[in-house]
This record gives sequence, structure tokens and C-alpha cells, in this order.
Amino acid sequence: MINRKDDQELVLAALKRTRIVALLGPRQSGKTTLARQFVPTDLPNYFDLEDPQSPALVRTEYGVAPAEAVGRDR
Repeated sequence: MINRKDDQELVLAALKRTRIVALLGPRQSGKTTLARQFVPTDLPNYFDLEDPQSPALVRTEYGVAPAEAVGRDR
């Protein structure tokens, strides 16, 4: 595995500023691997929008479309 210490520090700093952090980049660049270091995929607040079930979970949980759920507080 590639050492992503700098990336981990950036994510930690972002999580101190906000509750939601988006990891963006090309396919196969390590986004999911990095995310799994912070949020186990079996928790209800982990959404993989490439998984067909995740958008449905967002709609069910928040009652809105996934794009509208970003930044919404409970």
C-alpha cells in the first residue's frame, strides 16, 4: 500500500473544520482506501455513491435526493 500520511493529515484537518469531507480524484487513485481509514464502510454514515443502494439510503435517511443532502444538519 502507498503511504498516504500527507493525505491522512489533510483529511484530519478538514474533519476538524467540517463534518463532511469529499474525496475527489480519478478512478483507482486511492479515494476509497483513504476513506476507509476514517470511516468503516459498515457504518450508516458511509456512502459510496457508485453503489446503487447508497443514493437510496440517503433519500430514506434524509428524505431528499443525494445532491440535496450535502451539508444538511439533523
